[in-house]
Amino acid sequence: TQLTSLNGLTQDKAFIKQWQQVKFDNKAKLAALVAQECEVEFDLSMLFDVQVKRIHEYKRQLLNLLHVVHLYGRILDGDVKDMVPRCVLMGGKAAPGYAMAKLIIKFANNLAHMINSDPRVKPYLRMAYLPNYNVSAMEVICPGTELSEQISTAGKEASGTGNMKFMMNGALTIGTLDGANIEIREQVGPDNFFLFGLSAEQVAQANDTQENQIFSPALLKVIALLKSGHFNLVEPGIFDPIIAAIEAPKDQWRLAADFDSYCQAQLHVANTYLDKETWQQMSIRNTAASGRFSSDVTIGQYRDDIWMAKKTANNNR
Repeated sequence: TQLTSLNGLTQDKAFIKQWQQVKFDNKAKLAALVAQECEVEFDLSMLFDVQVKRIHEYKRQLLNLLHVVHLYGRILDGDVKDMVPRCVLMGGKAAPGYAMAKLIIKFANNLAHMINSDPRVKPYLRMAYLPNYNVSAMEVICPGTELSEQISTAGKEASGTGNMKFMMNGALTIGTLDGANIEIREQVGPDNFFLFGLSAEQVAQANDTQENQIFSPALLKVIALLKSGHFNLVEPGIFDPIIAAIEAPKDQWRLAADFDSYCQAQLHVANTYLDKETWQQMSIRNTAASGRFSSDVTIGQYRDDIWMAKKTANNNR
């Protein structure tokens, strides 16, 4: 709970500079891990945009990838004015029999290869998929992350704790009103959280009344690039199930419905990142508000509400 005292330092120039340096040093450690494991060079001046978690359609790694394709397409079209360079890191494992999850991993790796192989793209976008994501990797990833992707379909995530870990380490969250995101946003305030997408109620209503999907021009361009085979030139048809999932008349994951809102939120992220001081202040506020999710608080609640343990001189802290 003492973390809340950090709120008093958000106007302290010297402290903000020190905070920024610590984050920069942690980004350097993460970049070294990516270079070692993925042979991809992350530029420390770029926004570090991270999504690491179990691969599942409801967690919507695919929505993240569609946005990356959107950025990639913009770069190829020469639409790079005011584009904020970013490094996108993904990681996670799929259940042995989960074919679509494994195909999403394949797509992520193919996309990363195309991005990192194109000198036109390198100044604006880089991407890596971390193999064998585990706790040891997370110890490096979490402190080096600047943007935490918590983008599951609203109403599908029971809770999740990865978003709490990122928040405590000063990452800003882009996310839906789902699971612990709701509490995180309440604690840190809406101005320090990048919200997008349908609510759980809207998702449920849409699933009940859903007819044909409506695709925005931006999403249609992304789909066209996928259909062209650009990311699977020597593997024709391999991503057809992904295209079919996006175009499905009734998509319970609401990819098309949330795509434009997600892209707009990402533009807000990019514009905010340009103001380094404001970004660091938001980072400090996220850490300051994260005590609510600490193990100390959790154990204290168990002590008082579940175990009914009496406080002693040793545990009354």
